Amino acid sequence: MTRTRRDILIQSIGAVAAAATPTLAFGRDRPGQFSSNEIIDNGHRFFGSVSRGLAQGIEKATKRWGRPNAYILGQEGSGAFIGGLRYGEGQMYTRNAGDRKVYWQGPSIGFDVGADGDRTMMLVYNLPAVEGIYRRFGGLDGSAYLVGGFGFTALTADQVVVVPIRAGVGARLGLNLGYLKFTPTSTWNPL
Repeated sequence: MTRTRRDILIQSIGAVAAAATPTLAFGRDRPGQFSSNEIIDNGHRFFGSVSRGLAQGIEKATKRWGRPNAYILGQEGSGAFIGGLRYGEGQMYTRNAGDRKVYWQGPSIGFDVGADGDRTMMLVYNLPAVEGIYRRFGGLDGSAYLVGGFGFTALTADQVVVVPIRAGVGARLGLNLGYLKFTPTSTWNPL
């Protein structure tokens, strides 16, 4: 059997295509989810120089909960002396439902003292619809830093998990129990 250049070329192209197919199939993201690299890149732009801690926080969160189907970039302020309050606002980004302005507020109680201002990225997992963010998410939070710090915690409601990753300025020491309530409009009422 004689082989022509054309046959060899066609077989070579076929072999390359066959070899690339599994790589392409495994490299695809599921629709509606963000990859770790996308989240880290957006976080670097948002947080700036403190992004090493951000990358570590995102890495831990994605190992535990997988890929988020939404994330929030925003700012918040909080203060506490045994009881505390937190207020924030930001933009929620999704793959298929567009972007949305969100506000959050929440009380806390525990062994907590201090005040801080934070830039916050929140990873959102298992969000069934954009409106599913507008509720209370409870959890345990701990922080210890003076002047600057980085930390994350997890808040849950039903099957939805919200993981706030904060880079802050202030002085804070404590362990508290509380919740964040997300709303479509700004409000002073944390309850």
